[in-house]
Amino acid sequence: MSERPRLTVLSGPSGVGKSTVVAHMRKEHPEVWLSVSATTRKPRPGEKHGVHYFFVTDEEMDKLIANGELLEWAEFAGNRYGTPRAAVLEHLEAGVPVLLEIDLQGARQVRESMAEAQLVFLAPPSWEELVRRLTGRGTEPPDVIERRLSAAKIELAAEPEFDETLVNTSVEDVARELLALMDVV
Repeated sequence: MSERPRLTVLSGPSGVGKSTVVAHMRKEHPEVWLSVSATTRKPRPGEKHGVHYFFVTDEEMDKLIANGELLEWAEFAGNRYGTPRAAVLEHLEAGVPVLLEIDLQGARQVRESMAEAQLVFLAPPSWEELVRRLTGRGTEPPDVIERRLSAAKIELAAEPEFDETLVNTSVEDVARELLALMDVV
């Protein structure tokens, strides 16, 4: 039995394609466990408790935070999201490769609470490409796009804080590179 796997955290700017890469990777390698976040947001149609999220009340979330039961948590658009620590540790102990797909703030918190975690930054091929992806849908008002672009600049500047950087030129290539970093081949 090899040593227990390291927790791998995938982060990067909004619009870079994190969830697309993760979905592709898990289709090929379902044995990689993707941590399920707890959230105070209401379920969307088709979302299942314990599969997509653990849906919790504000009071339950307060307890999880107060008791140190979350590896990381953040507030986003008026709702709170967090990674339950116990499930992550149980899977790692069992030798299962664990992946967290979270934002920059969450990645920094994981670095604080689990120094041995491997932090992987997903970068866009270029700033122009990221702008294209963030503005591409044309469905959001200019002020929202501006906010997303200024947030992306801050997120891109955090790249040196990460152990590895993968450039998202192709979903297949990045998924393969991520699996190699996780020793899943």
